[in-house]
Amino acid sequence: MATGDPESLAGVVSETAAGARLVFVPSRVRAVGFALGSSLLVPLWIAAPLLLAFLVVAVLTDSGVVWVLVRVVIGLAILAVAGLVLASMWMMATTTVRWIEFRPHENPAQVLIARFMRSKAVAVADLERVAVVERFRLGQRKSIKVVLHMERGWKIDCEPDFRAPVSLVGTPCLLAWLTGRLAPARTAVEYQKESDQNFLCPDEWWTASALAALWQVPVSAVDDLADRHGIRTYRYTPRGAGRDTVTIYHPGRAHDVAEELRGERTLRPEAGGAEPAPDA
Repeated sequence: MATGDPESLAGVVSETAAGARLVFVPSRVRAVGFALGSSLLVPLWIAAPLLLAFLVVAVLTDSGVVWVLVRVVIGLAILAVAGLVLASMWMMATTTVRWIEFRPHENPAQVLIARFMRSKAVAVADLERVAVVERFRLGQRKSIKVVLHMERGWKIDCEPDFRAPVSLVGTPCLLAWLTGRLAPARTAVEYQKESDQNFLCPDEWWTASALAALWQVPVSAVDDLADRHGIRTYRYTPRGAGRDTVTIYHPGRAHDVAEELRGERTLRPEAGGAEPAPDA
């Protein structure tokens, strides 16, 4: 997920008469429309091939049994759509946070948490900490959310709507804004980075040459670096390759390691300039 202007909070925060508001769902209508569209399309997308096959067979054979099966598939698709619509509406009404508002402007004493159907005020004193959580996949940000951690392990996840402005804002800017609101109460604002670790093996795992190109090291150095940084490996024999085995590497932390290596080169620029180019 690419970010927009990292210094811009336009469309993300607003000043109201009561306090300062951070918006996660700009439009309830758009959010409901997106949820309904997803609930309709997913079951139909799954059922369409099966229904089409039954229709072709029914038309060609004019079999009463096949026509019954067609009706059954249509009925199951309708039930699935109805179930998904009800479930998505219930989840949206009970869990989705539209915005949070720090009240009053100066030295906020409470946070108003607005959901779709109701709002709830939480005392800032009851906030243990606030976390900005970024999730990455292969070095690209895929999502961002704000988590309000309360006493006794209770937490509230505030996740942006699809393509909401807050999902594109720069993390340092968001952290600075939250820190400014919560500094008077001395509530900690922290950053958490999560990396997606779900990759199909061997299809989505990386070869040594791919890692060498990313890390800007020779292919011969990949094994040692992978072992040093705890990168998982897998050896297998591809089909048609005879007895030749191939070593592949889990890509989940590949970009994190690349950042660490760049940091090491920055601290030791003379070593970075002397590194040989990756093997062909």
